[in-house]
Amino acid sequence: MRRGILAAAVAAFVLVAAQAGGAQLPSYKLLQGQIGFRGTIARLDAAQVKRMTGVSWRPGCPVALRDLRVLSFSHWGFDRKVRTGRLIVHEDVAGPVLGVFRRLYADRFLIRKVVPVDAYGASDFRSIEADNTSAFNCRFVDGTRRWSEHAYGRAIDVNPIENPYVSGGRTSHRASVPYVDRGRRRPGMAHEGGALVRAFDAIGWGWGGHWTSVKDYQHFSASGS
Repeated sequence: MRRGILAAAVAAFVLVAAQAGGAQLPSYKLLQGQIGFRGTIARLDAAQVKRMTGVSWRPGCPVALRDLRVLSFSHWGFDRKVRTGRLIVHEDVAGPVLGVFRRLYADRFLIRKVVPVDAYGASDFRSIEADNTSAFNCRFVDGTRRWSEHAYGRAIDVNPIENPYVSGGRTSHRASVPYVDRGRRRPGMAHEGGALVRAFDAIGWGWGGHWTSVKDYQHFSASGS
């Protein structure tokens, strides 16, 4: 009985917060039985638009700002404390992605930091160096003129230090060197059958750890690319 009352109270809190921010509301099912988790989906406000324009978004990007959403959600930090993360994603994946982070919270999967990439001047390298989990960034795939899935808001890089991009057995980030060896499983790592890969599998997203020519262990996307 008490658990049901607490669950209803959490759902009511999210409802009020979302309505106040003009949000699309998360499903109550995302909260049911997950007392400590809080998550909202909201449109970009004027302040967020200002922070992004000319940084992670610019005219000519393949998605309009009106089609992006801000997710705010609870997650477990590496200090084992509950933190609040914020991601920018496309509106058509916002609900399922919020569900991923609900599952990760339930599994107590550790995530270092989750802030929009604008905090790092939209520099993918700087965001990775900070071990920041991020999603939308209007940029090309490295070395090409082809839009990255991040440019559509349909890709997320999770714990990029613990889950490096590896090519030829090497990574560009010194702190990631110990994590090139995927045989020794440590907190925050993505691995087959683990909480992180399972959570994205559940919404049909692909994992860069399944790629053959290179491995992008941090990378999850709706298209698998």
